[in-house]
Amino acid sequence: MPSLEQTKLAFIGGGNMAIAIIGGLIAQGVPKQGIWVAEPCEVNRNRMATLGVHTTTSNVEAGGHADLVIIAVKPQVAKTVCEELVAAWLQRDTLPLVISIAAGITLETLKGCLQTNDRRVAHCVRVMPNTPALLRQGACGVFASADVTEPEKELVNTLLGSVNQVTEWVDKEELLDVVTGLSGSGPAYFFAMVEHLVASATTLGLQQEQAVRLATQTCLGAGTMLVASSNRPAQLRKNVTSPNGTTHAALQTFEALGFKDIVDKAVTAATNRAAEIGITLGKQ
Repeated sequence: MPSLEQTKLAFIGGGNMAIAIIGGLIAQGVPKQGIWVAEPCEVNRNRMATLGVHTTTSNVEAGGHADLVIIAVKPQVAKTVCEELVAAWLQRDTLPLVISIAAGITLETLKGCLQTNDRRVAHCVRVMPNTPALLRQGACGVFASADVTEPEKELVNTLLGSVNQVTEWVDKEELLDVVTGLSGSGPAYFFAMVEHLVASATTLGLQQEQAVRLATQTCLGAGTMLVASSNRPAQLRKNVTSPNGTTHAALQTFEALGFKDIVDKAVTAATNRAAEIGITLGKQ
């Protein structure tokens, strides 16, 4: 498997996640001339063009000769995209490695769509990213089909490392649904928490702009401590909780209102919904 710098890359879909990854790759020194993007929307194509990569409306033109194809389209159009690509690969001796960030599309579904007439199937990897990847602060879960080689996994790690601080490979595909419930949907949980903190502080008299600045920086500071510290989250919580102090009073309120159960039910609901979406898309 060639290095990422020597790999012909094709992005099928030019939305926010694709532009984030491409920006990260270019920042790491991956040559622009080796990157193609197929995107039907003119606005998105123009955004990609400003990065200096090749753009087209044709999935075949972008992905027909690529070594690594990243499918970054809405799940509803993934099947059509795969059928176009596999038709273009019929004359190839070696099929490309395929990375899918199309939410809910299982490897079984993906491989079913990517099988050639002579029954060859591209090696496939599923990725569940999250939106902080737009700032190169992402966390993602990854699952590979059994035929994916170690060199291919290293290539995937390098690509994902351009926008993610954490890349976790899971050993069961259904665990990607848990990753969805945890980190895929997770940013919204923190946004909601900050939203409610601001509302509470504003009700108690702070100006909204002040409350926003204080709450957002508190969230960032706490997250930075979590990343930088060798302590577990539970220990960090204990470190800032004096007996009978202000933090203790707040945490007791959380406990009395069932905060742990609320979080557990929220993550479980997101996980279950991710599984349901995968089943629905598979039937389609």
